Amino acid sequence: MDRRTHIADVTIGTIAREGMRGLTHRAVDRAAGLPEGSTSYYFRTREALLFAALARMAELDTADIGELPDIRGPADLDLLSGLLAKIMRAWLTTGRDRTLARYELSLEATRRPALRAKMTEYGASFRKLTETMLVAAGVPEPRRRAQAFDSFIDGVLFHQIAQVGAGVLTDEDLAATCRDMVATVLGDA
Repeated sequence: MDRRTHIADVTIGTIAREGMRGLTHRAVDRAAGLPEGSTSYYFRTREALLFAALARMAELDTADIGELPDIRGPADLDLLSGLLAKIMRAWLTTGRDRTLARYELSLEATRRPALRAKMTEYGASFRKLTETMLVAAGVPEPRRRAQAFDSFIDGVLFHQIAQVGAGVLTDEDLAATCRDMVATVLGDA
């Protein structure tokens, strides 16, 4: 792993553990086990560091999604809900820091237009992926439903990460929730 990638990974973990107030170049240097000044050498500004973390998060999220099934014609509810449950479980366990950092960055983006623009750019690529799957499955109003679907996913992830609401979902509960979400989005398809 190259040093830039290592710093981006450590930045994600630092945001997840310490929040935005705890994110400094020095904090990343310490957590990465690098000499002081290393992070600022590679990423001169805080914004550059945040953008590097976002790019790395998008790369890792894409890897978690993996190869999607080739859907042509009516969508298979079991296939799609199983795939969604697998991805969401990964984002709640092995990708937990990434998910937590994403919510921290989302709140920070309300005050930083450049960060909001970059997050919107990355989010659009994931929404387009969802929309493309819905189009292939013959779902009516795929753009609107893709947006709703992504909002459902974000809501469940947020409640699980923040541990608000009904509590932590078991694997079985998450699978049932995913099935309900997919069935709702597919609607008449």
